[in-house]
Amino acid sequence: MDINKLSLEEKVGQLFIVGRKAEDIEGLDELIEKYKVGGLIIYRRNYKDYQDMINLINKFKKINSKNKVPIFISIDQEGGRVNRIPSDVLNVPAATKIANSKDIELVKESGRIIGEMLRKSGISMNYGPILDIRRFKEEHPIGDRCYGETKEDVNKYAIEVMKEMQNENILPVVKHFPGHGLTKKDSHFMIPIINESKNEVETNDMIPFEEAVKNGTDGIMVGHLIIKDIDKYPASISKKIIQEYLVGKYNYKGLIITDDFKMWAIRIHYNMKKAILRAIEAGNDMIMLGFSYKYTEKLINYIVKQVKKGKISEERINQSVEKILRMKEKYNLADVEVKGFDIEEMNKRIKIIRDKVME
Repeated sequence: MDINKLSLEEKVGQLFIVGRKAEDIEGLDELIEKYKVGGLIIYRRNYKDYQDMINLINKFKKINSKNKVPIFISIDQEGGRVNRIPSDVLNVPAATKIANSKDIELVKESGRIIGEMLRKSGISMNYGPILDIRRFKEEHPIGDRCYGETKEDVNKYAIEVMKEMQNENILPVVKHFPGHGLTKKDSHFMIPIINESKNEVETNDMIPFEEAVKNGTDGIMVGHLIIKDIDKYPASISKKIIQEYLVGKYNYKGLIITDDFKMWAIRIHYNMKKAILRAIEAGNDMIMLGFSYKYTEKLINYIVKQVKKGKISEERINQSVEKILRMKEKYNLADVEVKGFDIEEMNKRIKIIRDKVME
């Protein structure tokens, strides 16, 4: 894929991952066809059952096949409470439950199963595993989604899940950098503020992300979290945090992706257009937008206009697009039709894990 064959509008389109967490997904077709968006995120409410999910994915792939660049079909598939696969497929247990087994082979198998399910379903990117350290009780926003209460346990288990997904040709986007464990607030509703020292975050919560970089992660999701000791802005729009740590300290070369900008943490406190511009300037490669077609259209067009006005350089856009194209090539993305997996066979494998976790 040659970046020089893309127009400015096509390049800007590649920076966005779009989706609707609702039954009504009107406009997603147009965003793919007209704005050549780089990615799509699908949710459980978008389809009724597994076959419906496959039909929807194939529909989007067919639409995008007319574009120059294949599209990332992405999903939040962690298992446990974050399960986007329809109910005719058994759910993989939550990360905490699997990690508590202390069975590294069981942990790996959970990653293999998730990776295989997604690959055979035509999905190429997964927002997981979570690298947050569990410092809280079950009712916390992250709850039992963590792989451990220490950085050592998170490194030991979550990194193996990441690797198994990669082995299945799924691009895992580890999250939520710089770490959601130190806050009690849910960024879906408000801005979580971390009051602990910079040193505390650097020597604990950021360590699993550094370990993931060392182990070849190709995707990191940056959360809407404020670390008061480092910057007044949420990490997702903080040039200081992204450049100082991911780019500078960790020498990270993979994709940097924001959490959804539809979350109230951003919507309430920031002008959306300026926040997206700031996110790109900070070094994010892809921006997630869960808005309606019309509003998403306005936001994409705004970025195109800012480049044309010289408010943000086309060179900066190119830096991210080059990375996106490179990753799409690395994971052999292609807009080809898929048939899905054998539900009965997959359920047998998942049941083995569920039974072992229940022992």
